[in-house]
Amino acid sequence: MSQQKVVLLLGSNLGDPQKNLEVAMEKLESGNIEILKKSEILISLPVEFVSSNIFCNIATIILTDLSPIQLLNFIKGIEVEMGRIDDSRVSGGYTDRVIDIDIITYNELNFISERLEVPHKKHLFEREFSKILLKNLSRKT
Repeated sequence: MSQQKVVLLLGSNLGDPQKNLEVAMEKLESGNIEILKKSEILISLPVEFVSSNIFCNIATIILTDLSPIQLLNFIKGIEVEMGRIDDSRVSGGYTDRVIDIDIITYNELNFISERLEVPHKKHLFEREFSKILLKNLSRKT
């Protein structure tokens, strides 16, 4: 498969969130993923759940030869490896997390399965912190 341009959004609000983002980015690169750009880190309050832990978030553009589902499996593996035990799709709601990695866009692909929807409409159109990160990412050279 040829190289695909993908936008990911990463967030963390447990432990050392900024360090968690750095570790997750290193793990992405160790999986033969090239990071082309990354946004500035944005601090935000939790969205769609209540917590006293604030989030560190970052958006990144990557190149990968993984299919959407292969990429999803890879990033879910990173989340588990870093200590994330509950996935919002499984638990039915959002909670604090060591790391969360979402696929926002995958080239121009429109893809819907039981486990993945691309583009990620909540991040593109509803969540203000996501829109800020994505705008920041598009301005970076």
